[in-house]
Parts: sequence; structure tokens; C-alpha cells
Amino acid sequence: MPATNTSAQYGFVAKSFHWLTALGILIVIPLGIIANDLPYDTAEQLADKAWLFSLHKTVGVTLFFVALARIAWAITQPKPAPLHPERRTETLLAEIVHWLLYGSLVLVPLSGWIHHAATEGFAPIWWPFGQNLPLVPESLALAETAAGLHIVFERVLVVSLILHIAGAIKHTVIDKDDTLARMLPRRRVTATPPPHRPRKLVPPVLAALVWAAALGIGSLFGVYNQGGAIAAEAPALQEVESDWVVTEGTLAITVRQMGADVTGSFGDWTADITFDDTVTDGAAGSVDVEIAIASITLGSVTAQALGADYFNADAFPTAQFSADILSNQSGYVADGTLILKGVEKPVTLPFTLTVDDGIAVMQGSTTLDRQNFGIGDSMTDESQLGFDVIVSVDLTAERRDQ
Repeated sequence: MPATNTSAQYGFVAKSFHWLTALGILIVIPLGIIANDLPYDTAEQLADKAWLFSLHKTVGVTLFFVALARIAWAITQPKPAPLHPERRTETLLAEIVHWLLYGSLVLVPLSGWIHHAATEGFAPIWWPFGQNLPLVPESLALAETAAGLHIVFERVLVVSLILHIAGAIKHTVIDKDDTLARMLPRRRVTATPPPHRPRKLVPPVLAALVWAAALGIGSLFGVYNQGGAIAAEAPALQEVESDWVVTEGTLAITVRQMGADVTGSFGDWTADITFDDTVTDGAAGSVDVEIAIASITLGSVTAQALGADYFNADAFPTAQFSADILSNQSGYVADGTLILKGVEKPVTLPFTLTVDDGIAVMQGSTTLDRQNFGIGDSMTDESQLGFDVIVSVDLTAERRDQ
């Protein structure tokens, strides 16, 4: 069997790409559906879900590169002419479906890869080249959009694949011609098909219109911002009359899940601060922080973090940290208590502080044991979900009388 195409049939290389792609699709789509539907309430369930998602992503990325290679090969090869060019509508539809298939085989894995790179969470791609993509920042908004695009492009791929298979069956069962035979392994077709002048622009333009329509339908169903429905509604926090007004700041946490760090932050919190920057030894003030738990974003595991076994945001919508600010020769410490998920524990937060012309810049971090607050009690395997949680605070505050 020749490696290259002829006007009558596909060569060995094209056939290999075709059936390798078909096998990849038959594997990757069911894997994604099964992995997405699996629960992850226990350590064992999470391990199974993560393993299937990693397999799904790895096969998907492999399929992406196979698709690129297949397209590159197709560009260099003659395409066997249709056996019934006189059936203009049928031939046009077949060409549109082929464009949809080729495009979807790139767009589906690429959008999934962008979603993976733009967020943090479990289920890495099994390869040694890292998990990020150039020019793709970690962004919840981008991740949500990419996830929606992944769903839309996957639906287009599935419909196109069904039409493609239906066309092959029709040619075999009804027309009884060699359309399918010339793509089968070890089948050789020698009959020369009638001459055909392909439409160069009409099929890809119509395929692009199909994608545009699919994107519009996806927008109507809100698939590009589903992440907004993940969190429970965050409670409105009361305004505080603080001596120091926080002008900007980040309250972040970092957890270790499936061997990778996942960092997130709380979007809504208040700080009531009293502080005397002239005190160099002893009590220099106090701080009371209230945190809206449902305002957290934690990559792909945000929904899991808000669940009953973790933060349980529905039952415990806020957390409070109250502490004295102590100054000593080595720096500053906020020494107090944290009430989280109904549990009160002592917490010490060392931090650095610079004050210049009434503007204070503070940075600090501490490590908590999630088990002390009843978070993730079912996750007893530290290799799956670490016990330590790093809390980091970075803020700028202005003295109110400035």
C-alpha cells in the first residue's frame, strides 16, 4: 500500500492518522463524561476522579498533536475525489462536515488545555513538559470561558462525527460504493472517480458559520460563566470604622492537592485595625477581620472547597480573626484566635510592616492545620490533600486621619 494519497484512495499515512484519531475520540470523550460525573467526597473517590481526568487530559493533548500532524499531512496530499460529484448538495455537506471535524479536533483539546492552564487544581497532564501554556495566565474568568468553549466545540465534534459515520454507512449500505473502502486498512481501490472541481471557500465559510451559531447557542445557555454559580451567595459584610483603611490587599490560602500547590483567595473581607506605629515593644494595637467564606476562588476545586465536608459555606458563611498586634525587636505578630467553621483556635501571624507618611504596607503568613477546624475530615491521605494550609496576607492601609 502506498504511503501517499492518490485521486482514487487514501495512502497508508492518511489512513493511519484517520483511525488513530478515531480511536482517540472514542477514548477521550467517554473518559471526560465519566470523570466529570464521578463524586469526590472521599479520598478514594477523589483519587479515582483525578486519575481519570489526568488520563482524559493526556489523551486529549495527544489527540491535539495528532490532529495537527494529520492536517499538515493532508495539506501536502491530493484529496481523493468524491465518487458522486454530480450530487452537489451531498458533496457540499460532506466537505462542510470534514472541515468541522478537522477544526474541532484542534479546538476541542486546545480549549480544554487552556482551561487546564488557566486554573489550578488536581489532575495534571501526564508528561514532563509542565502544565502551563505560553500567553495563558492563571485566571478564573479565562478558565470559565475556556471550559464553556470546550463544551461547545465538543458538541460540534460529536454532531459532526455522527454525520460523518452516517455518511459512511449510507455510502456502504445504500450506494454500495467504495467511499468507505478507500479509507479501510488493506483495501485498495483502483477505479478512477469522475473529475471534480472542489469549492475552495464555500465549505470552510459555512463550517465557520456553524461554529459561530454553536458559540451563540452556548452563550444563550450561559456555558461561558458557569463558575459564577459554583459559590454560595456571599453574605454582605458590615462596614467597619477602622483607624487604618485597607486600600488594597489579598487574603490568600495555599493547599497541597495531588502533589501540586493550589492557591486561591477570598474576594470579600473587612479589617478593623487600630495601630500605633510609634510603639516598638509590646502591644501596638489590635485587628478584627471578618471573611466571607463564599467569596473564595480556589481554582478548579472551588466548588469542593465550599462543600459541607470542607468550609461548609452554607452553614458557616463567615470566619473571624481577632488578635492583638504585638511589636518586638524581630518585627510584628498578630496574636489571637480564629473562628472557622464554628471552631475557635489560637493563631499567631508574624508579619513585616513598613510605614511611610501614613501609608502602611504589611505582609505576613502562617500555617494552619485544616484538621483542627474539621475541614476535609474524609481526606485522610495527606498525599492527596495536605494537612497544612498556608495563609498569606498582603495589604496596604492608610491612616484614616490622613
